[in-house]
Amino acid sequence: MKGQIILRNNKYEIDFSKGFDISIPMIFNGSQPNTYGVDKAISNPYQDGQFVGDTRKGGPCNFETYTFTPHCNGTHTECIGHITKERISILTCLTDELIPATLISVMPKKTSENYFPFLNEEDKVITKHEIKERLKNLNPDFLKAIIVRTLPNTENKKSLDYMKKTPSFFSIEAMEYLVSLGVQHLLVDTPSVDRLFDDGQLTAHNIFWETKGKVFNPNSKNKTITEMIFAHDSLMDGVYLLNLQIPAFVSDAAPSRPILYKINEL
Repeated sequence: MKGQIILRNNKYEIDFSKGFDISIPMIFNGSQPNTYGVDKAISNPYQDGQFVGDTRKGGPCNFETYTFTPHCNGTHTECIGHITKERISILTCLTDELIPATLISVMPKKTSENYFPFLNEEDKVITKHEIKERLKNLNPDFLKAIIVRTLPNTENKKSLDYMKKTPSFFSIEAMEYLVSLGVQHLLVDTPSVDRLFDDGQLTAHNIFWETKGKVFNPNSKNKTITEMIFAHDSLMDGVYLLNLQIPAFVSDAAPSRPILYKINEL
């Protein structure tokens, strides 16, 4: 199925039958990425008396209970309620269905740019300089969502234990730059836009949602951050249309399935 969209009087064609899934599939009881050493995402057949929800064990159907932590077990999308005292739901925040988006690949590095708490010697950071270079000459009409793919882009991102390998994160300048561009949806292949152990400051989160002192900012209610994606190397840097899919969870975050569609200008 093909469709057409118009952005600032420019017309584009999209083939909706050819989407690219950049989520990491949730393999319950199997290989999966993990942050903070939380329990793995698991599934167990429901049992009640003689009933067992597993056809392999003689049950009439498969009927399982799932246990997982969205922020730590795989691809997830979070809203401003992740850091505010107000219990804001991702279901009420994510209102965009088809989003003009840009995919860029960046090389995290040691930098003179800033972070709070202060950077450690071993920290590798996603910098403003790198983002600005990668966005150069790209269509500004597709900046509502930015997808950041870090290099090297290895398959082990789908199963990495981030307590064993320190991930990169965003500098203050990088996040301020994205906010200045009007980015509403930020997608990254790291487990957090912040350093994992940052004394609870969540500096980059607060800059993105413009929540000084973690106070709810209604102007940022519809902005989202999606973490732990995986954008395969077959996807070239450039502009796309994004469909950011989530289940109907009344919670600050939910597992998500971002789909990218290539576009052709007419």
